[in-house]
Amino acid sequence: MKKKCNVRLLVTGDLHGDKKIANKLAEKAEKNGVDIVVITGDLTIFDIDRKGMIGPFLEKCKKVLFVGGNHDSLQTIKDVENEYKIPNLQEYAVNTDDIGFFGCGGGNIGINYVSENDMFRAIKNGFRYVKDAKTKILVTHIHPKGSLIEKFSFPGSEAITKAIYEFRPDIHVCGHIHELEGAVEVMGTTKVMCVGSSGRIIDIG
Repeated sequence: MKKKCNVRLLVTGDLHGDKKIANKLAEKAEKNGVDIVVITGDLTIFDIDRKGMIGPFLEKCKKVLFVGGNHDSLQTIKDVENEYKIPNLQEYAVNTDDIGFFGCGGGNIGINYVSENDMFRAIKNGFRYVKDAKTKILVTHIHPKGSLIEKFSFPGSEAITKAIYEFRPDIHVCGHIHELEGAVEVMGTTKVMCVGSSGRIIDIG
């Protein structure tokens, strides 16, 4: 008999205000017995239509963690935190079931611009709270500099690459590059995954 995984994640991002996609993903989460939904940012298109992006998951009684994207303003991110009472991993690292989630949203372009220094600082601060977790998951919106994702798209983040090699998370999930959704590579000891609006199921444990 196949051993049941300890925790099942649905990792997604770049919903861009599409309520049909959010509802479809919530159904996917329920059908697949997902415990935690992780959203890698871009809930909106330049702050338009954030409503309906989180509710469908909570209605299915799923725990939701997120970071903002380069399309999501700081006010939108704060409004999402306050309205739905879910943690923004840029501000609050999360330990649950011996899994540590930490990260930073925003990007090097768009209305939610985050400098390399600020991005690394946020990631480093979050890592302090999850460093003893059995499995550590770094969540960002944009991709690492020097990755295959960058090779086939746009410049990535030096801060994220530095964090991958310095903190050695087990998994790094990012979004941003829609065309490379599903891409997987290894940087150092870290599995790097580019996810998108289709959602990726990840079993931990």
